[in-house]
Amino acid sequence: MDEDRFNIELRKFLKEVGVTSQREIERVAREGLAQGGKLKLRMTLTAENAPLEHVVERTISLGEGADS
Repeated sequence: MDEDRFNIELRKFLKEVGVTSQREIERVAREGLAQGGKLKLRMTLTAENAPLEHVVERTISLGEGADS
């Protein structure tokens, strides 16, 4: 495995995931589609050809006086 190439490809993927996910979360918040002043988020990472399933969950405040 070429470590340098792998790291470059991984960083590109993570950057795309981060940027596009942030845009979607901001859109939902801006359009008022979340209820209760919070978003309960879940990101699931899977791979079609490897035994990979990683889940990250977090509730974030929309800044409307709700607790973090």
